[in-house]
Amino acid sequence: MFHVSPEGFSLDGRPVRLLSGALHYFRSLPEQWPHRLGQLRAMGLNCVETYVPWNLHEPRPGTYDFTGMADLERFLTATREAGLHAIVRPSPYICAEWENGGLPWWLLADPEVRALRCQDPGYLARVERWFDVLLPRLVPHQVTHGGNVLMMQIENEYGSYGTDAGYLRHLAELMRARGVDVPLFTSDGPEDFFLTGGSVPGHLATVNFGSRAGEAFERLAALRPDDPPMCMEFWCGWFDHWGDDHVVRDPAEAADALDEILTAGGQVNLYMAHGGTNFATWAGANTKDPVTGERYAPTVTSYDYDAPVDERGGVTEKFHAFRAVLARHADAPPPEPLPLPPLLPTGRVELTESVRLFDALDRLSPAPPVHGAEPPSFEELGIAHGLVLYETTVPGPRGPYPLSVQGLADRAHVYLDGRPVGVLERDGEQQVPDVAVAGAAARVSLLVESMGRVNYGTGLGDRKGVRRVLHTQQSLHGWRARPVELGHGTPEGLPWGTGGEGPGPVFHRGHLEAAGPADGYLALPGWGKGYVWVNGFCLGRYWERGPQRTLYVPWPLLRAGRNEIVVLELDAAPERPAVELRDSADLG
Repeated sequence: MFHVSPEGFSLDGRPVRLLSGALHYFRSLPEQWPHRLGQLRAMGLNCVETYVPWNLHEPRPGTYDFTGMADLERFLTATREAGLHAIVRPSPYICAEWENGGLPWWLLADPEVRALRCQDPGYLARVERWFDVLLPRLVPHQVTHGGNVLMMQIENEYGSYGTDAGYLRHLAELMRARGVDVPLFTSDGPEDFFLTGGSVPGHLATVNFGSRAGEAFERLAALRPDDPPMCMEFWCGWFDHWGDDHVVRDPAEAADALDEILTAGGQVNLYMAHGGTNFATWAGANTKDPVTGERYAPTVTSYDYDAPVDERGGVTEKFHAFRAVLARHADAPPPEPLPLPPLLPTGRVELTESVRLFDALDRLSPAPPVHGAEPPSFEELGIAHGLVLYETTVPGPRGPYPLSVQGLADRAHVYLDGRPVGVLERDGEQQVPDVAVAGAAARVSLLVESMGRVNYGTGLGDRKGVRRVLHTQQSLHGWRARPVELGHGTPEGLPWGTGGEGPGPVFHRGHLEAAGPADGYLALPGWGKGYVWVNGFCLGRYWERGPQRTLYVPWPLLRAGRNEIVVLELDAAPERPAVELRDSADLG
């Protein structure tokens, strides 16, 4: 059995030191899991840690998915076959720079859910229903049942969010009642308010940090003297936001910080050991001010994280630096790193077919428009992410006045009688000046795109759409809305070949001839903003403002022969639409 004491951890009566690394099964494809886990072993780790994102597994209320990249049990089996212990973090909230911090979008549309991450009865009822489905899948994988899962998390960095101690105790009780009998833990920053707000008496408290291990462990010991020192998240890299610089951390400096943790006698979990990719629309967002929830900052598609094992699974300078440190604290030398799969040859793929989104709207949004006095939110329309076309009329004639929006989440192309008049953004330009109505009325259209929901801080529970539109000081009423959900699977039934002339977003399609499955890096020079699909799988978002300039194409998506590439460009495609295949990542 796995046991926690002030002196450290033991397994079956023998001391064990956890040298763990975070690797999220939902950020790579199942065929890649054995390779990624092998790289962790080669670094010198003996354990792997993963979150469990509730929203991936319950995309709609009562509808569950544990297939493909959501096959959690297959992943846990793979971790055991790789010879690794496992730490699982099944808390309802995960943060992780993941859409809505792992909480399902539909909670925001449920009238019985009045608050998140607290003892709100409606919220707890949905958590209990989820745990009834999830935990029976995890229980057989516990070390107490012959598996390799050593510990499970109660809640994630709750001290950064709230003070509802009863909520934390209730989650622990729910887990125990459903058969979780391995040690439970919480993870928080090392400051006193984080730990006092986020820990649970009787259960292990761990700390998250990127440097100054001695100070962090001293603070932990002052408040939790019976808990051994463990860094549940050693931030050895960082994530990127659209429009910001790419973040890297010096390998030697990070290795020194790791050595400080281990020299101090601490247990460690590298966050991230391998980052992977925020495929489709799963990338979350932060706010520049997590206290006020202001200044929205969406996360890029890549979750490379400047980790020791890169997005493709390759070893880096940081990998070798960490391997040298870990070798000094391990019982046996690690195996050698695994080779990488083939890489697609560089080249250019012309996208010769196109169709305008507005010309395909009846196929993309076949249901009748939804009508309302105010614009309905994405959540009220029943979609997670994508586009919503909002339309109404402005009476006239009237002189030029500003057309402004309130509560925009997150970006809107504005049209007047079908003519583009501006692009508005959350925390950016939010009005179109000098909008006049020459005749009896004019049609105002807003095509609103959602980016990731905020995953940390007071901005959690980020609703999408637009709250109000005004012409001068008047609120515009009488809206109709047509949703187009994007992200999971190529939109079907598009009338290819009808052309892309006229205003509005355009789908473009081309085909890549491949000798067989291989990794690739897809670049879109000259494009603006949009989405990419390969053989029906959404790689994620691209945006000219960077820092990310290439999208990673995992080898399991490709097949020998013809492969379909579809791009939805929201702003403006190059004159000759094409994508390029590169031989290395460009993350800025």
